[in-house]
Amino acid sequence: MNVLRRAWGWFDDRTGLPGPVGELLRHPVPPGIGWPRVLGSATLAVFILQVLTGTALATVYIPATDSVYDSLVFISREATLGRVIRGMHFYGASAMMILVTLHTIRVFVSGNYKYPREMNWITGGFLIVVTFMMAYTGQLLRWDNHSIWSTLVAIRHIGHAPFIGEWLGQFVLAGDRITGATLSRAFAFHVFFLPAVLFTFIGLHLFLLIRNGSSEPADKEILAEPETYRQEYEELVEREGLPFWPFAAWRDAVFALGVFAVIIILALVFGPQELSIPPDPAVPIPEPRPDWYFLWYYAIFAVLPYEIARFAYVLVPLLSMVFLFSLPFFAGRGERHPLRRPWIIGVTIFGIALVLGFQEAGRRAHWAPEIAVDPLPAEVVGATEGPVYEGAILFHENGCLACHAIEGNGGQFGPDLSNTGTELTIGEMSNVILNGVSGMPAYQNLLTREEVDLLLTFLQSRQE
Repeated sequence: MNVLRRAWGWFDDRTGLPGPVGELLRHPVPPGIGWPRVLGSATLAVFILQVLTGTALATVYIPATDSVYDSLVFISREATLGRVIRGMHFYGASAMMILVTLHTIRVFVSGNYKYPREMNWITGGFLIVVTFMMAYTGQLLRWDNHSIWSTLVAIRHIGHAPFIGEWLGQFVLAGDRITGATLSRAFAFHVFFLPAVLFTFIGLHLFLLIRNGSSEPADKEILAEPETYRQEYEELVEREGLPFWPFAAWRDAVFALGVFAVIIILALVFGPQELSIPPDPAVPIPEPRPDWYFLWYYAIFAVLPYEIARFAYVLVPLLSMVFLFSLPFFAGRGERHPLRRPWIIGVTIFGIALVLGFQEAGRRAHWAPEIAVDPLPAEVVGATEGPVYEGAILFHENGCLACHAIEGNGGQFGPDLSNTGTELTIGEMSNVILNGVSGMPAYQNLLTREEVDLLLTFLQSRQE
């Protein structure tokens, strides 16, 4: 023990850190802080877990298209604790999305975005946006066929957005199609850039939390008014406040440990999401749906008319962010208790119902390519032999019918090609087949010249 005390004394003398850390742990918090306040600290704890498990995975993960899938298979099946660590990272992502959402709802309903905590709310808003970006890039890094097709679905939807759709799709793909550059960009953002942004805003968020103090329970009836709030808050904390450690921190620790336990149990029992076949954009899969926390957003194109959906796909996140970041400026004073702000309850219930409704609609909708599709009937093909017939066979065998419909036969994911011979020239059709477009793979290395000519003959026969 004497050795430890001398070592601690030496560390304290040389760094001076124990003093400020101790003061930080003992800083007073308002009375009545209960279990709902643990959501923020639990989100931070899960983020740290994601950093640790992600760092462990990055030591084996190979971000190169010819090796990445094999490295994931090795992690999942052969590496020591690889299956558990990858499972923890997978379920940790879901836990973080749930916690950050619940924390945002709690802060919103309890009015903690009001004076003097406007910047707490704004920095928290940036943390939400970056967290969603982390989740999206992480899904792509799985780099199996499900991941590739989920990305193609996203890019096709993004491409429909007015004004910025094409540019945004190319930015996500790092080009016009999914290549090694796509993987490199996703890896760089997921492992380096986005975590750095998160750490920066987390540090600022915590600094503001200490500077402005934890908000008092709404029933303390201290109005969020610049003229009186700080004085009334300081008097409350001086009169009834308790040290953060241990009176408030124990709840944070218990809840965080409980979340960790759930994540570990899920990883041990169920393991990570199973990898599908190696990535092959020419082989569509039945359900290229995103991870559950993005399904409601993807469903916009599934349930709304096209002309509305293409604008909604941009306006929904844009208006959400405008509301998020402007809220403290138009509603940043006055009452905080939700019962005295009934509009806040209505907005919250409406928002949750809307997201859950789109979530269910996305789960049910036939916006994904349909893999179990029958060949075109002879009366639709218009031939039983010859180039048109052979082109129709290739059209089915190469998965084109999984996305495209012809006279009511086929999938609903891509454009209807019933009249493509009238709408496009031979050159335009050839360019799309060989080079691909947003959401469609390039077939130049998958088909022979003769097969391309047969497909073009068949498509040219599709006339009004």
